[in-house]
Amino acid sequence: MTRYETVIGLEVHAQLKTRSKIFCSCSTQFGAEPNENVCPVCSGMPGVLPVLNRKVVEYAAKMGLAIDSHINMKSVFARKNYFYPDLPKGYQTSQFELPICEFGHVDIVTAKGPKRVGVTRIHMEEDAGKNIHSVQDNASYVDLNRSCVPLIEIVSEPDMRNAEEAVAYLKALRSILVYLDICDGNMEEGSFRCDANVSVRPFGQEAFGTRAELKNLNSFKHVQKAIDYEVERQIDLVEDGEKVVQETRLYDAAKGTTHSMRGKEEAHDYRYFPCPDLVPLVLEQAWLDQWRAELPELPKARGQRFAAQYGLSVDDAVLLTAERDLAEYFEAAVGAYGEPKKIANWIMTDILRELNQTGGRAADLKLSPQSLATLVRLVEEGSISAKSGKDILPELLATGDDPEALVKAKGLVQISDTSALEADVDAVLAENPKELADFRAGKTKLMGFFVGQIMRRTKGQANPAVVNQLLAEKLK
Repeated sequence: MTRYETVIGLEVHAQLKTRSKIFCSCSTQFGAEPNENVCPVCSGMPGVLPVLNRKVVEYAAKMGLAIDSHINMKSVFARKNYFYPDLPKGYQTSQFELPICEFGHVDIVTAKGPKRVGVTRIHMEEDAGKNIHSVQDNASYVDLNRSCVPLIEIVSEPDMRNAEEAVAYLKALRSILVYLDICDGNMEEGSFRCDANVSVRPFGQEAFGTRAELKNLNSFKHVQKAIDYEVERQIDLVEDGEKVVQETRLYDAAKGTTHSMRGKEEAHDYRYFPCPDLVPLVLEQAWLDQWRAELPELPKARGQRFAAQYGLSVDDAVLLTAERDLAEYFEAAVGAYGEPKKIANWIMTDILRELNQTGGRAADLKLSPQSLATLVRLVEEGSISAKSGKDILPELLATGDDPEALVKAKGLVQISDTSALEADVDAVLAENPKELADFRAGKTKLMGFFVGQIMRRTKGQANPAVVNQLLAEKLK
């Protein structure tokens, strides 16, 4: 067992789903041609003045309300000064001493049970542009489309003690943002990204160790691998009598390692001061009351309701409510066919496997929740076998066809009428007198032989449950 304790704090940047940028009217559309969504304000031209986007304030406050933060009725924008080619103004407009939200928390489930992770602050800020380095052209380019795109930075307390807890916190945070419909949570496109501050200390020591900040973490898998690697690296340094350097490190996904990028800046390095172009933001209580009333049912509450209302296990309820689209898909299917546990089983196995393979979302499925409900009903009523249902599901997912029509077209309807099957059962028993005698002599394993013969005779359309029932009656 290791003698060291890991300490992790996360800084998450979430891009808000506004149509326009935080201080100008340029579009926030992803994937536009380089420097297409740019104006004098977001390109940092001299003499321009920013105008605050009201939606950004609303979304930031709603996130704070969702995680039980204190909402500051007065907050102040500040200039964070640093030089980089993708930051034409030479400073980033952010918040420092007076952010919009403080002192919240996010509840997660860990291997040791429930845990509460503190959130120090949420503040609004603008994104920087993007540097593009071309080896082929031996040149670097700057795309300012992202410049001035609205972000909230969510800064956690250093409450996490291993990579698994960090990933659980990130997933919970992302789920809340997506439920609120204020961020799409797309890590690959950079609309949900995080930096991890990692340090180690001997068990029992109260003082924190020297931390390294990990950047370039664009997936949950990378977060876990980068933290695990960094923890081992720091422990090795300490064990060898060396010192951990406070620095910013990049994660190399190909090698699974981190490497030094630059020394870690402190707050004083940025020379924060109140932005002279933006007056202090003063909220009204009526706005907060309205925003609080507009909050949707959030993942934790929805998971608790699913467990109570639908009789699901806690684990199943958490899985089904992690993504808002999936939770709504499940409830729509249950509304069409009131068998929540059976619907849940199909979603958690077959549907989720499909989504994991394609990287898609439940909202994008061609198979509607009502059609999934129809498929489950056909199986449960015995109209088709469970195997047939599983066999046609990929086609239904690909086409969105009506399950009943597809079942009829493929001739998969099961024969469940006992009177129709009785003649086949009698015929099979009459055609196999030796096996019948052996069965009655005690070789009960021959039951499978008889079932197989009847299935062959009916070209697989006999309902196995009905066949077994008829055989049990006739072989007494």
